[in-house]
Amino acid sequence: MKVGMFAMPMHDPVRPYLQTLREDQEAVRLADRLGYSEFWVGEHFTSKAEQITSPLIFLATMIAETKQIKFGTGVINLPQAHPAVVAGYVALFDQLAEGRFLFGIGPGGLHCDFELFKLTDHAQRPRMMYEGIDMILKMWASDPPYRLSGEFWDVKVEETVERHFGRGDMAKPYQQPHPPIALPVVSPNSPTAAEAGRRGWIAISGSALHERHLPGHWESYAAGSEAAGRRPDPANWRVTRSVLVTESDAEAEDYLALPGTGMAFYMDYFLTLPKARQLLKSRDDMPDSAQTLARAAKDMCIHGSPKRVREKLMAIREASAPFGTLLCLGHDWDRPAMWRRSIELMATQVAPRIP
Repeated sequence: MKVGMFAMPMHDPVRPYLQTLREDQEAVRLADRLGYSEFWVGEHFTSKAEQITSPLIFLATMIAETKQIKFGTGVINLPQAHPAVVAGYVALFDQLAEGRFLFGIGPGGLHCDFELFKLTDHAQRPRMMYEGIDMILKMWASDPPYRLSGEFWDVKVEETVERHFGRGDMAKPYQQPHPPIALPVVSPNSPTAAEAGRRGWIAISGSALHERHLPGHWESYAAGSEAAGRRPDPANWRVTRSVLVTESDAEAEDYLALPGTGMAFYMDYFLTLPKARQLLKSRDDMPDSAQTLARAAKDMCIHGSPKRVREKLMAIREASAPFGTLLCLGHDWDRPAMWRRSIELMATQVAPRIP
């Protein structure tokens, strides 16, 4: 099992913006030094708690400061930008990173972003996402002239093409035919997971759902793969989980029981969202009154000593499928030494002992 990180990021909005950005940069450098395989960063425009507005700009600051880690966009919300703009930005980043890049895309997930971009039609956004990525792939796979027409966008460069000078040519990525593409998966028995399997893309199971839903994600992904005549490969499946590795079980349990921590803020954030609140429950008939912050933190965070965390991860993989990469969710470093040590223990004492 490989191990990576996924930073939404999630920070207390009262903290200074630049300070949290520096913290996220430090997490990337630390993960790279410890041999983490990937670092994914989200995209949000209207959230002080998740305030990286461009994962590509943020991750570009880390290319020269790292040696081996791959960078993932988790995700670029395709309905919010013209496909030609995304194609150009992603091709540039992939070239600068010399292929250390994973192209995560999505339809969007933040309601205040939907309002900002006038994308409140929930049925429309997935169609926009698929149309956008299909256009991006066609632009990367061909030379001008370009003429692509869709329900939402048009791409046309015909009358101004001068190939001798390179005018009219779209930038192409470093990885050919294109960087690996990834889709986030949230809903149980997700049709998105099936589509990722059908297209041979990476599926990323989100963190804001109970582990009991993970087997359904794999079943949907495998069904989509098989429908396309492709053998389902668990190496293409990422699972995102909150993980806190401490020297002892008691240290982690004491932290999770406290109010006002970074983990408590994260859980409180999602418990205010009706859909997420239901997905976080350990069973469907669990009453809302039983879902306290402390209960949610304990249920949703894999925590404890390296031995306990190893056993829990192996149990999750046995119950679903041996997913290829665990993505440890990045939390606010309210206790910097504890969180740095957790990242280190995961890399040195947990992941190497999980086949």
